[in-house]
Amino acid sequence: MVTETPPTTRSKRASRRSRDGASPNGSGYNAEQIQVLEGLEAVRRRPGMYIGSTDQRGLHHLVREIVDNSVDEALAGHCDTVVCTIGRDNIVTVVDNGRGIPVDKHPKLNKSALEVIMTTLHAGGKFGGGGYKVSGGLHGVGASVVNALSAWMSVEVTRQGDPKIYGQEYSRGKPKGPVKVVGQTDTDAHGTTTRFLADTDVFIAGLDYNYEAICQWFRETAYLTRALRLTLVDQRTDREMTFYFEGGIISFVRHLNRNRMALHERPFYVHRETGVGAVEVALQYNDGFAESTHTYANNINTIDGGTHLSGFKSALTRTINDYARRNGFVKGDETLSGDDVREGLTAIVSVKLAEPQFEGQTKGKLGNAEMAGAVQSVVNEALGAHLEENPQIARRIIEKCLNAARAREAARKARELVQRKGGLDNFSLPGKLADCSERDPARAEIYIVEGDSAGGSAKQGRDRRFQAILPLRGKILNVEKARLDKMLQNNEIRTLITALGTSVGDQFDASKLRYHRIIIMTDADVDGAHIRTLLLTFFFRHLEQLIIDGRLYIAQPPLYRIKTGKKETWVYSDAELASSLKELGEKADVQRYKGLGEMNPIQLWDTTMDPSVRTLMQVTIDDGVVADETFDMLMGAAVPPRRKFIQTHARDVQNLDL
Repeated sequence: MVTETPPTTRSKRASRRSRDGASPNGSGYNAEQIQVLEGLEAVRRRPGMYIGSTDQRGLHHLVREIVDNSVDEALAGHCDTVVCTIGRDNIVTVVDNGRGIPVDKHPKLNKSALEVIMTTLHAGGKFGGGGYKVSGGLHGVGASVVNALSAWMSVEVTRQGDPKIYGQEYSRGKPKGPVKVVGQTDTDAHGTTTRFLADTDVFIAGLDYNYEAICQWFRETAYLTRALRLTLVDQRTDREMTFYFEGGIISFVRHLNRNRMALHERPFYVHRETGVGAVEVALQYNDGFAESTHTYANNINTIDGGTHLSGFKSALTRTINDYARRNGFVKGDETLSGDDVREGLTAIVSVKLAEPQFEGQTKGKLGNAEMAGAVQSVVNEALGAHLEENPQIARRIIEKCLNAARAREAARKARELVQRKGGLDNFSLPGKLADCSERDPARAEIYIVEGDSAGGSAKQGRDRRFQAILPLRGKILNVEKARLDKMLQNNEIRTLITALGTSVGDQFDASKLRYHRIIIMTDADVDGAHIRTLLLTFFFRHLEQLIIDGRLYIAQPPLYRIKTGKKETWVYSDAELASSLKELGEKADVQRYKGLGEMNPIQLWDTTMDPSVRTLMQVTIDDGVVADETFDMLMGAAVPPRRKFIQTHARDVQNLDL
């Protein structure tokens, strides 16, 4: 509990302090209260500042920091093989055939450069000293942070032309001894081997490395670093995967479009060196309606875009409009919008520059202003030439864009018609919406529930001061297979858009959101899961910013009620049920809840809607590429990938009603 001192008391205390900061009773704020954290102690004290969190995401960040150093060697042209092994003992080993970390004495610190890099924040070859022209590990804190957050770590280095193997061990960031010769090899060998065991005092949830998540990142990195061989070995499950793509980002685009019908077989590709860095772009159109553009700077996934994305979008819109106008596809003042030219587009924009400016340590957005002009210039020239040289491909693309423009105009007219009838503005909210009395969006939340039965229970059980209820009838349209104009003809989707208040498409405005918590609450059965997936697809494709802003949640209703005498216990999984019954000797009455409507209003409040006890899962986008592929596979037109997914994961399904 935090107790705030009344303002009058604070001002009196402040006035009694002397100039040197000491109060009359000697307990004031002075030099003795200034703490200086030695070495890497600051990292251990505040790990979240350096790796984001101490959950599984932060654990994976440790792997990424070490592998990124090896990839930086590849970007510099000195490495073509990286092997990462997760041991049965959870020791992670990363081996590369790069130049090897320097081991000679640092001129200022009078100790081995290896020790400096591994034990000092912001120490490395990435600050303009000539070690790297391009680097993903911008801040120079990677290896030392991993060292600080590891119970144990060791590094072995082989330098080309030197047969000695140099090594050093560490414990929670502190050297256990000096850098020394630990072995011999041939003079042609070179590279770095790093081993670390993450500290369970920091990662208290355990060392649970996710093989699939790391695999996805390795695949992405291999696409972006042509001819780099990346291998992941998981000794815990005896799995191994190697990624190597000679085609680079061209292969990446083809991979993303593998379940879609491409409009042109060969992706457009350009790679140019400019005065501010290298620009590499690959794109291919498909017959779908969603845009899949992913941007990278120095192999870092810039999920929030930035200047390189702005330059690409401007160039694409301008180039296609110029070609369409010159060749008579559009006339007069007609123009194709950015949304029109990006419908059905799959693109990778990758830039590499010496001094990238990212927003924060998470590096989610590129800020180098000069890169916008560089990307725009390269794409304008190369794409324009490509369209002129391939008129049949150009015609298919332009016709696709024109169809998108017609659909956008139809959607605009449909939206205006609905607005005139009072269906898409905040002054005429849908009749089925049970609104709350709270008018501050930051304090309000809306439950999107399945059907009138569940809606009735939720309306009666809610706290009407801040909880709104919107029941939807049946299953909404699968927006993965529909354009905006068709989507706006769906009554349930129109009702949802109206209730949220943000609109969609080019009129979307996140600041008009009426509830800062949007909670999807569906039945715990197959139909409920399908409805939830349809809603998630709608939010991802048309209201993605709300997910990025952390507004979307999934409610977790209980599956069972266990009653022993007068005592009721609610459990949320089959595993939890088995554990509870084992404790009770199985002398209990068990009731399975297949639908929310089976619970009375009080039960629904007590288990799923009361903020003091409920469990909500926040929907996030950790990797835009994975999310894009997943929705395309689950909800897209291609059936075989979906069938394969179902067959592969059928045994993992819980709560399947037959």
